[in-house]
Amino acid sequence: MTWSFSLGRLFGSELRVHVTFFLLLAWVGFAAFSEGGWPAAVENIVFVLAIFACVVAHEFGHALMARRYGIRTPDITLLPIGGLARLERMPENPIQEVLVALAGPAVNVVIWVILVTFGAGTNLDSLAQIDSARIDLLTRLAYVNLFLAVFNMIPAFPMDGGRVFRALLCLRMDRVKATRVAASAGQMVAVVFGFLGLSSGNPLLILIAVFVFIAANAESQDVAMRAVARRVLARDAMITTFESLSPADTLNTAAQAVIHTTQHEFPVLDEAGQLLGFVTRGRLFAALAGEHPRSESALTVMDTDIPRVSLTSGLETVLDALHKGAPAIAVCTESGRMAGYITRENIGELMVIRGR
Repeated sequence: MTWSFSLGRLFGSELRVHVTFFLLLAWVGFAAFSEGGWPAAVENIVFVLAIFACVVAHEFGHALMARRYGIRTPDITLLPIGGLARLERMPENPIQEVLVALAGPAVNVVIWVILVTFGAGTNLDSLAQIDSARIDLLTRLAYVNLFLAVFNMIPAFPMDGGRVFRALLCLRMDRVKATRVAASAGQMVAVVFGFLGLSSGNPLLILIAVFVFIAANAESQDVAMRAVARRVLARDAMITTFESLSPADTLNTAAQAVIHTTQHEFPVLDEAGQLLGFVTRGRLFAALAGEHPRSESALTVMDTDIPRVSLTSGLETVLDALHKGAPAIAVCTESGRMAGYITRENIGELMVIRGR
């Protein structure tokens, strides 16, 4: 995820934090300092950090359960609205998906039990005063974990409860339709969150509403795309008519190619038709804006980290590579000669043409 940086690796996954997380800490610290000075600021920042430690534990609950089914979690990112575990894929077996979804809230319940065992209060009447310094830190943290467990089970896809809802629907209908129903339900819940956030002046609830609404639609599209991808080979989706560059071409040549074509990326091929890399419009424009000489070789802005697949590779393999950030996927013959390439845009066009 852009605007995030790594804190290191834990249990085989990279733990990342988004820069906006520090804006949240600054806002919490400043608000507390205005009311109670440095002691209040420090206490509230420690409280927020403790909450996010529980959020990380929640996300690792998902990650470790998914690992039982052979699904890796490349990274977990901390955001102001919570955490995001990026699983390589969700299990398509409904029972496995339910267990992966429930693992996160289950961790919060376990933390709540541990905190209560160590003396945290259990009087739910104090829940409304969770942000009050009059409630001890242990009790406040226990309430937060109980809230996280319950809140995440709201059937708003792609939240945990929404994933359980989708998995149960999969027992009665195909996965694409079940995802579409669960995503629609999630978006309706997001609208309610947004209304409550606007009427109560709660910006965090509005952010959650926006995230749920967009993420539900994105995952619905991804599941539909993968359903189509299972029936399509790379050779059926690749672009075969394109303008290419040679190793001798300059930035000026690449700029002219951008002007005279509709391509966003240009393969650089040697004399034998072997792919050396891709020059993308983004990299080219950045070089030109940085006042690089137009006579400079286009190879200086070439992206060489281009995945290659065979003509008979399944399109789902291509989707996985694109999701990892590649600008394009090269489709090559057995001899290694590039026959075409695939981008996100032409997969989207394929989706429209073939239907969902």
